[in-house]
Order: sequence, then C-alpha cells, then structure tokens
Amino acid sequence: MAKVKKAKPKAKKTKKKTAGARKSKVRLRSKKAVAPATAESMAAKQRSISVSEFFAKNRHLLGFDNPRKALLTAVKEAVDNSLDACEEAQILPDLLISIRALDDSKFVLTVKDNGPGIVKSQIPNIFARLLYGSKFHTLKMSRGQQGIGISAAGMYGLLTSGEPVQIISRTNPKKKAHHYHVQIDTVKNRPEIVLDEECDFDLPAGTCVTITLEGKYQKGRQSVDEYIAQTAMANPHATIRYNAPDGNNYEYPRQTENVPRVPIEIKPHPYGIELGVLFKMARESSAKKLAPFLKNEFSRVTPRVAGEICHKAKLRETLRTSSITLQQVEKLHAAINQTRIMAPATDCIAPVGAEQLEAGLARVVEADFYTAYSRSPSVYRGNPFLVEAALAYGIKTNGSSETNKEPLMRLIRIANRAPLLYQQSACAIYKAIMDINWRNYALSQSRGALPTGPVMVMVHIASVWVPFTSESKEAIAHYPEIIKEIQLALQQCGRRLGIYLRKKKRIQQEMDKRRYIEIYLPYIGEALQEILTLRKSQVDTVVSKLKRILERSRKI
Repeated sequence: MAKVKKAKPKAKKTKKKTAGARKSKVRLRSKKAVAPATAESMAAKQRSISVSEFFAKNRHLLGFDNPRKALLTAVKEAVDNSLDACEEAQILPDLLISIRALDDSKFVLTVKDNGPGIVKSQIPNIFARLLYGSKFHTLKMSRGQQGIGISAAGMYGLLTSGEPVQIISRTNPKKKAHHYHVQIDTVKNRPEIVLDEECDFDLPAGTCVTITLEGKYQKGRQSVDEYIAQTAMANPHATIRYNAPDGNNYEYPRQTENVPRVPIEIKPHPYGIELGVLFKMARESSAKKLAPFLKNEFSRVTPRVAGEICHKAKLRETLRTSSITLQQVEKLHAAINQTRIMAPATDCIAPVGAEQLEAGLARVVEADFYTAYSRSPSVYRGNPFLVEAALAYGIKTNGSSETNKEPLMRLIRIANRAPLLYQQSACAIYKAIMDINWRNYALSQSRGALPTGPVMVMVHIASVWVPFTSESKEAIAHYPEIIKEIQLALQQCGRRLGIYLRKKKRIQQEMDKRRYIEIYLPYIGEALQEILTLRKSQVDTVVSKLKRILERSRKI
C-alpha cells in the first residue's frame, strides 16, 4: 500500500512537467508566427479585387442586407429593367410579377415582360456580370444607371440558394426563344453558362427572368406589395399583374395609352461642371480650339455664347485645347458661371407630368383635395434634372385605433419613375420637406418632425443621372440645387393646399353662423311680434323673407 501511495504523486509531477513543456512550446510557436512584416512580404500579398468579389462580400451596399429587403430589391431591379426596355422600344408595358414560396425563407421570383427581348450574345453578360450595361456613359433619363442591379440580384440568388439565373428571351416572333441558365464567377466577374438551348415562348417578343433566392415576405410600408402599388402610381401607362406569395392576385390596368416619350441623349450642361472635369474634357476633346470645344462638348452653348465665355475669361477663341493650362481652365470655369446660358432641354428627361401625377395619386388613394406641380428643368454638376410634386389632402384611413392622434404626413419618393422605400430620413426629398414651414400652409408641425394631418405627398425626380447615396439606390444625395427645386415644387403645392384649407375653414365658419341664425329665427319673429305688435301672418312673412335671404347667401 505504501508503494502505491508514493507512486501517485510522482505521476502527477510528471504530468505537470509535460503540460508546462507544452505551454512553453506553444509560446515559442506563437512568437515565431508574429514576425514583423516587410515591404516585400506585404507586396507579395497584394492583388487586384474583382468588383463582383467585392460586392459578394459587401452585398448590403446593393440592398441585400436582410431577407425582406433582398426580396424587394430583386423585384425592383427586374421590374426596372423590363419597364426601361419597353419604353425604349415604344411598347406599352405588360408585366407579370410572380413570387412563389418554396418554404418560409426561400422564394422563386419570376418577372415577364412584352419588351423587345435581348440579343442572344448579350444575355450572359447582362445577367451575370457586374458593371456591364449601356446606360452608364449616356446622359438621358433611365431607371438603370450602373449595370449592377439585375446581375447583383442573380449573384445574391446564387449565394443564398445555389441556383443560377434562368432567362428566356425572344427578339423575333419568327424565331425560337433562347433559354439560358447563367451564374456569375465572382473571382473573374465573368458569366458561366450552365444551360443554353432554344425553346418556345408564349409571347412574340419579350423576356422572362427567374431567380431563386433567400427572402422574407411581409406586408407593410416597405413591402413588395407597396413597391408594386407605387410603381403603378408612377407608371400609369403600364399594366402590371402581380401574384403574391400569400395567394392573392393584384392587377393594375394602364390608365393611358400614351407611351412616355423616349429621352434623347444629350451632352452635359456647362453649369455645375467641376474644375477638374472641365480640365480633363478640354485636354481629351477632339476639338482642337477652345470655342469649338465649348460648342461641341456642351449643350445649349451656341457660337455666340462660346465667344462670350472666352471674352469674359480673357482667352482666345483659337486657343489650343491640348495645351490649355490649369490656370486658364480656372478662368474659363469662372467665366462659364458668370455667363447666362439657356436652361437644358427637356427632351433628355421624360417627366410623368402634373396631370398624370395627380391622376396616379388618385389611382391609389381616395382624398378630398388633389394638386400637382411640375418644375422647369434645372442643373446640378452639369446634369439636367426636373422635379415634380403631387399632394393629396383628406385621405381616407383604414380606421386606426388611435382616433384622437393625427397621423404624420405620408411621403412617397420616386426617382426616374421608380419608388424609393428605404432610408427616407437620409434622402434629399425628406430634408427638403423638413426645411419647409408647413404652418404657413395651414398644417400642424412639431419641431424636427413631419407635419401632421391626413395628407400624402409624392415627389418625383427625373434626371439623366440621379445622385443616389449608394449603389442600392435608396436615397438621393443632398445637393443644394436638388433640395432647392424640391422645396419650390412643394411650396407651390403647399400654397394651393393653404388656399383650399383656409377657404374650407371660412365656409365652415359661415355655415356655423347661418346655422345659429336658423336656430334663432323663430325667436326673432316672436320678439318682433311683441315689440312691434305685429299679427301672426306679418311675422311669418318677415321670417320667410329672412330665410330666403339666408338661402341666397348660402348659394353665393
């Protein structure tokens, strides 16, 4: 027994020594792992990053940061592409949007249009390659701008479900449709073709896109249902059929047979052009001399205006643009802003129009008063834009339980006919509304809050290049020129609302006074009878005359 007792502590000591030895070895290894980096070792690790690889890791920048928002963003990108294609081909859009739930978190989105279709060779690049498109370098109004949207939606679907994007497109009724399954190689930003075959299609021309993705369907202000309703509001020329995941089917028939005018590509306007951009344009221009450069590279610059700019800048009209210096460009830049130049043409923008905007608002909400106003085009950073605003007052609510509490103004933001549902407080439209004193227009407003009342405001910005705050296109940047134009449009609508509300209040006060008179007319008759000792027939005659006078004043 004694031997056993002595053996136990020896075993423990050897274990402790072994554990200590192991710890010392780990410390030595860790010290070797954190050797200081050198310039050569850091240079060896550096490599270029694919744009698709970047956005795959930062998909929240594209609007795919949570399942609910991801489903909405995918719908938005597909619908924007379909509407753009139809309008550019001067076709009245017929859209079918279908969302089918596979389970609680996975959906199959299908968007089909009757547009001109897509050429076979371009299908893989359009749907499985980021920053690929035809709209980035053109100055004309369109919903898509960067060539990211629909390919990013397909990339998100691939990352969350493993399924490629499915496309069926036909450009000619005499030919078969092309059926593709494509997915993006994020490392190379190149499309991978999984399936390529010919198939039948139920439309003579058009495109059908199907994306399987992770998402969440939920009703509310920032839902797919709300986005489609607002899209129908801003696009009265489109017929939209929507099959929701909950089994409900919605249809928004077109309200007009007029296709929006196709915007014409223009050159930048000289107002707002930044100094560095002007210097780069002058150096790279095909025009050899300064005056022709101004005339050829900018819109609304005639030979007379070009000469006036050169005179104010104290530069020769024949100055060679290839040898122009930065100091000379600074003078030219200052002279441009001092010269009166005609506002940009509206043919590069396709506004909804005040009447159509008002009708679109009435299409979705029932109210007592509607008004709309469309501003003339203006410029920011050389990019023409136009602001339209519509307002509805006395909108009918769905019967909220908080009957004593007035609702806040409801704001609908539209950019190039596409609704913006997220980041409202970060948007220039929201800032413009908050900077207006709505008490001047007979609305109540607390400090730091939207005005209260049964009122809805819709603001549409149409531009050759909408300055979104991020690639997800959810809010408009705070350019002073844009905020000023929004405020001017809203103030015009506000003045009309103020006139309506004050007139309504005045009429109500007059009606109250008449009501009091009607109540007390019999008593007036009795008092006259007692004071003047009139007969009953005479009193009735006086009272009937007073009633006739009161009735005539009511009609007036």
